[in-house]
Amino acid sequence: MPSADSVLDGLHHPVLVIGQDGDILYANAAAQVSLGGWIAGLAFADIFPGCLEPLDRLASSGRTVLVTSKAHSQYRVLFGAVSADGRVLSLVPDDAKVVVASAELDELTGLLKRNALNERLEGALASSTEPGDVAIHCIDLDRFKIINDTLGHGIGDLLLKKVADRIRSACRKDDGVARIGGDEFVVMQSGVADIADAERLAARLVDLIGRTYVLNGHTVNIGASVGVALAKPEDGLRDLLRNGDLALYEAKRAGRGRFRVFETGMDAALRGRRELEIDLRRALALKQFDVHYQPFIDLHRDEVMGFEALIRWDHPVRGRVSPADFIPLAEETGLICKIGEWVLRTACATAATWPNEMTVAVNVSPVQFKADSLVATVVSALAGAGLPPHRLEIEITEGALLDNTESVLTTLHALRDLGVKISMDDFGTGYSSLSYLQKFPFNKIKIDRSFVQGAEAGGDSEAILKAIAGLGLSLGMSITAEGVETQEQLARIRSEQCTHVQGYFTGRPMPADGINSFLTR
Repeated sequence: MPSADSVLDGLHHPVLVIGQDGDILYANAAAQVSLGGWIAGLAFADIFPGCLEPLDRLASSGRTVLVTSKAHSQYRVLFGAVSADGRVLSLVPDDAKVVVASAELDELTGLLKRNALNERLEGALASSTEPGDVAIHCIDLDRFKIINDTLGHGIGDLLLKKVADRIRSACRKDDGVARIGGDEFVVMQSGVADIADAERLAARLVDLIGRTYVLNGHTVNIGASVGVALAKPEDGLRDLLRNGDLALYEAKRAGRGRFRVFETGMDAALRGRRELEIDLRRALALKQFDVHYQPFIDLHRDEVMGFEALIRWDHPVRGRVSPADFIPLAEETGLICKIGEWVLRTACATAATWPNEMTVAVNVSPVQFKADSLVATVVSALAGAGLPPHRLEIEITEGALLDNTESVLTTLHALRDLGVKISMDDFGTGYSSLSYLQKFPFNKIKIDRSFVQGAEAGGDSEAILKAIAGLGLSLGMSITAEGVETQEQLARIRSEQCTHVQGYFTGRPMPADGINSFLTR
């Protein structure tokens, strides 16, 4: 038999149990979502400040009581029987209020809906007397989906209500606040004095929304990206909203948790991005990519131990496109999974032709780790090439470990169990590299080129280089120094007891058909 709590939590309308002193003893799930979260322990009068008469008197009068919550939602109260535990109240949304809310207000947060916001914006633009005295702030929550997926939609709804409250608190009375999608909000700021006025509000929104929430005993942290656009005399409603969206995209592209103000040229940048995305899809279909290989050298034996696989894209019109330009776009669009699989299969097939058990190192994107198919792809690539697992090295950056850490660590252990080597790339440039060395025993760590290049000047970079090399030796890990370009840098790397070196001085990236002649030389 289901419990009484589970039955009440299944109801769509709020149900409360009120004690003799007027305090709320129990609230079902619908009440928590509708009335502001964990409200047990609060006074009924705190939630419905306009209800001044005692509940017992209202119940005995036989009247239908209409109450209004702090969020301006109206309910008709149905009084249940009194027991030793308290009085049961059912709160049914007032029909008249529901009709108005469905047309203008978001039922969950009480904010404006899209159409109501558009009407207010059009009115504000029509009555605007000064250029730029109306601004919009397009807000998108960062990491909200993770909260919804892991803690459930009930907590997600509570979070959206709290976010709505914080946005209201940041705005002035005449500003319009709307929820236009699942976790998308828009603020219409009126009476804007100058761009600095709009920037102050945007910064306040990023700060307030990004502060910690406590919801039903859960500590929740999210962020907000904000795109700001100031109205120009020639702008219509559609132009203003589009400019806000473009600025929001730039805020996300810059790393999220920040705001950007629309600037002329952002639309051209977006068009360029879309054209590059089309070319990227075409390149994948037409096999325009190639893989080059850069050697890494064992410093103890002065021998080539293997090569790192590096993707190259020679576009028929653009020419050589830098990976720094197209890899982030491939990750954003999800194309990196198909591109990464092609690189992995190509690199394994090429490495199978090399002599002396040499290793091939392949970079794997954080997006590929989230796809849940990486282990199966690696197994298939090794089998298809006939390459033993110990000759494959998977390189990851700290970005792969930042989200879903436990899931990523499970994947890494599964790869290690196959016999594949795992190395951490760009070591020392992230936030938590040392903690990750405790969580997972990497075979190799690669010192970022910035420390190798900076060590020539001494100071911090040289100290960091020594510290990382000593750490690797203590943990029994191989240490590869990247970006070595001079004889002096190579000598310094040797003196720090790094085990491997990689850079232009010891070998530039080369196509597969150039490897045999390189090894002969």
